[in-house]
Amino acid sequence: MKEIIDKITTYNLFNYLLPGIIFVIFMNKFIGYDFVQDNNFIGGFLYYFIGMIISRIGSLIVEPVLEYLKFLKKSDYQEFVSASKKDSKIELLSETNNSYRTIVATFILLIVVKCYKLIADTYTISGVLVSFVIFILLGTLFLFAYKKQAKYVVKRVNANKEEQGI
Repeated sequence: MKEIIDKITTYNLFNYLLPGIIFVIFMNKFIGYDFVQDNNFIGGFLYYFIGMIISRIGSLIVEPVLEYLKFLKKSDYQEFVSASKKDSKIELLSETNNSYRTIVATFILLIVVKCYKLIADTYTISGVLVSFVIFILLGTLFLFAYKKQAKYVVKRVNANKEEQGI
């Protein structure tokens, strides 16, 4: 167990675990869905996974929408890699930036769940159908997250090649 805790980075804590815990607490207190776990070990994994989902929603949906709306502007990835090697604070600023994005996604998702609950309380919705839709959405979310992450790996490799003159 200590080895697992030692491997948890601040990024994991602030972008996965904390948003997952906040989401579960708010779901319980304000929406009425209870995902709180009595077993802390299982709870830790569940909250981390929920936070991972929220983080991916922030990365794949919230961020592109905010860019499209011209609310934010990103720098070129190769420039980011190069600048990060010269200024170590950029990585920390980027991590903080991602934490804020994930918190924004947390509250957006809470609003979506609250709207769903209002609809579900009014109309009869099949639990099987809801489960099926959730599994499809989560599978699709992580498929695109995988694609985006693979693209970052390629960009990072290419940025390093260019710096080395390869």
